Amino acid sequence: MQRIKSLEPIEGADAIEKATVLGWQLVVKKGEFQAGDLCVYCEIDSLMPDKPPFEFLKPRAMRIRTVRLRGQISQGICFPLSMLPPDAEINEDADVTEMLGIVKYEPPVPESLTGTAKGGFPSFIPKTDETRVQVLQEMLSKYKGTPCYVTEKLDGTSVTFFIKDGVFGVCSRNLELLETSESVPWKIARQLNIETKLRALNRNLALQGELIGAGVQGNKYKLKTQAVFFFTAFDIDAYRFLDYADFAAMMKHLELQSVPIASTAFELTDDIDELVSLSVARSQLNAAVWREGVVIRPLQEKTDMMGRVSFKVINPEFLLKYD
Repeated sequence: MQRIKSLEPIEGADAIEKATVLGWQLVVKKGEFQAGDLCVYCEIDSLMPDKPPFEFLKPRAMRIRTVRLRGQISQGICFPLSMLPPDAEINEDADVTEMLGIVKYEPPVPESLTGTAKGGFPSFIPKTDETRVQVLQEMLSKYKGTPCYVTEKLDGTSVTFFIKDGVFGVCSRNLELLETSESVPWKIARQLNIETKLRALNRNLALQGELIGAGVQGNKYKLKTQAVFFFTAFDIDAYRFLDYADFAAMMKHLELQSVPIASTAFELTDDIDELVSLSVARSQLNAAVWREGVVIRPLQEKTDMMGRVSFKVINPEFLLKYD
């Protein structure tokens, strides 16, 4: 449950208006809500259950996507509280996804990009999930003015390579993988000689990157084969990510590619609309396609009770065209 922060008219539209919820902007039916109302807000990539209240989403396979209505980008849907069970507690920030049967959409990943599971994702390495900026207003306000670097978010599938106590491992987004002849992540590991390079560092370390190219997410970048572009290095023993300067130096030393760097001199703003505007650009890998977005992190790593200061800003034009 979230609160509608504001409502604004949409030029040329009589029946709809623009609502702001958290840092999201979306279209709602005029008169259905008032500023300050609580509502059931469902983000993009929410997969709704096949039930009568969500019947209108059937043509979209029950998935909430980014759309443009009367020129206004709309990300998410607001439902009235009346859709909740009569005994539901009404509290701002309450999570009602399980109550309503909503799950997060996950794009299918070809078996060759995952392979055979050896086990779950290692507990000694954080997963590569990034939080969307629209829900991070408090964090942005706290760290406003912090020197940051900005990288292009690539549209692929994440992979992790690690060495710990002499054992080398390869992981997909959620699993550690057995080495097989069909596993693309393992093929990449061997092609780039990653095991040897990590062993030569004589430390417990993980490298995390995005696997893109042929057979991955439609290969928007038009690569002839697969490639990995790295975005973080993680010190397993210290349980911390390397600062940007150390990460960049490591990439150079290991002769590995980092994700495209958009800026190393960005002063963090707490204006979410400004950050979304920053995300709208063409890919540095292929100027013919929209970039998926950007990832923003402090030049010197920061972690507190709110977690790692690191987030993604998805380009709405990318979502409108490719999602």
